[in-house]
Amino acid sequence: MTTEGKPPMTGDEFLAAARIAARLLREPAVAAAWDAPSALPEFSVGGLAGHLAYQVLAVPDALSGPVPEEPVISLLDHYGRVEWIGAGPEAEINVRIRAGGERAGAEGPETLAERIDATVVELAGAFAVGEDRPVRIPLWGPWSLRLGDLLVTRTMELVVHADDLAVSVGIPTPEFSDGAVAAVVGLLSRLAVRRHGGTAVVRALSRAERAPATIAAI
Repeated sequence: MTTEGKPPMTGDEFLAAARIAARLLREPAVAAAWDAPSALPEFSVGGLAGHLAYQVLAVPDALSGPVPEEPVISLLDHYGRVEWIGAGPEAEINVRIRAGGERAGAEGPETLAERIDATVVELAGAFAVGEDRPVRIPLWGPWSLRLGDLLVTRTMELVVHADDLAVSVGIPTPEFSDGAVAAVVGLLSRLAVRRHGGTAVVRALSRAERAPATIAAI
């Protein structure tokens, strides 16, 4: 179980989402627009694709090291600490994120897709360590998450940025599994409630005539 008492994202669900990301990178429209601007400010299509791929490629490193000594925190605490939420496009954290995506994107779509494929094979065995194992990605800060919670964060990034990438090149957004969508919507709903309050979120989902202008979670 996660630190919040909810079932974590399973390794199989995450790997299925990773395979969808690899297929998206192989779309001819993605390669054709690689150097063009994406739907996200200051991100090229290739840079956005590199950032999408990173969500998968970062997981083996998180699992390969020793069990972290940093405190294990909940998903909501994690998103309360990350620097990028609410930061503008020119904030240092977002500049770093874009630079990392552009570096990864320099490899090209087919190489990135092949790296995701290889990582999926690698992780199929690595996930046997169990979903409660603490893991961390160093750029976050001095804390760690349970593996199941980490996979929720990476799946949210995959689902959101797959939509960004598809919109950027004018192709349909890929469909993710019900389990992946449920985990992502559940996370974003909790973040939206924290940001806007429960009434605003309930109205947005049930009463169009009283819905707020936005309940964007991040």
